[in-house]
Amino acid sequence: MASDDNSPQTTAESAAETVTEAVKDASADVAEKVDRAIDEATGVRPDDGEIEEFTYDGSTLIAERRGEAPAPRTVLLVHGIGMGRKVFADLVQRVEEGAVVVAVDLPGYGDAPEPPRTPTIERLADLVAAYLRHLGRGPALLLGHSMGTQVVTEVAVRHPDLVDRLVLVAPTVDRRHRRALVQLWRLGRDLLGESGKVLLLGAREYLHAGPNLGRKMQAMLVHRPEDAHPKITAPTLVVRGELDVVVPQAWFDEVVAGIPDATPFVIEGHHHETLIRTAGPAAAEIRRWLAET
Repeated sequence: MASDDNSPQTTAESAAETVTEAVKDASADVAEKVDRAIDEATGVRPDDGEIEEFTYDGSTLIAERRGEAPAPRTVLLVHGIGMGRKVFADLVQRVEEGAVVVAVDLPGYGDAPEPPRTPTIERLADLVAAYLRHLGRGPALLLGHSMGTQVVTEVAVRHPDLVDRLVLVAPTVDRRHRRALVQLWRLGRDLLGESGKVLLLGAREYLHAGPNLGRKMQAMLVHRPEDAHPKITAPTLVVRGELDVVVPQAWFDEVVAGIPDATPFVIEGHHHETLIRTAGPAAAEIRRWLAET
């Protein structure tokens, strides 16, 4: 017997599919509006750079590039755990006039798709290095914030030909406290003193980081940056917010001492998310340091 396409069951299934798609579309529309509102409230510019998706060894990053190709310097920015390229919205306007500035979303952060498996810090470094080679603009200045410092450190050690200068802002992870609960507790304490801008933008980015954030944090915690620091050959600027609870002064001093050519800089009155709150002091120091090295 031929099936009846107009049967009650078929009609109900069709209606359910229509409603489901409508809900998905409405949810996506609401999410887009919320994102736009947060961007406006926190001063994040819309995507006005050239957006590129790059895949290497099964993992994909999203890169947003600003600046003209003949520029003498390339600056590549790598975010921390739970964040994305938009946290650098202020810095990209200040870091160095005339440079090509590239901010990336690592796999599973920001707009980048979730990878099949959570990459190690070393694999993330190899992905960033592969993108730099693809870009054809090395050696570059690499800047990492928080977990991003671990990624750019490994790029500098594993692919030294691609790195001209290195900037480590709020370098993690304190080797004496690699436990997730300790790190989360420190981050929570640090955020108590932060601005509404930092809290709003940070909350949005953490939600974008997806369901595998715990595994991503574990990959960050098992990495031992102190083993890589002595192998860095590029001149390195190490930056800490004076009030940073996540990066204690003792650990900061150890990072500086472990890197052969390191220059320390402490930003008064700033916490761990110093580049999100305002990138002005860090950008000014980076420009001064570049002029002297």
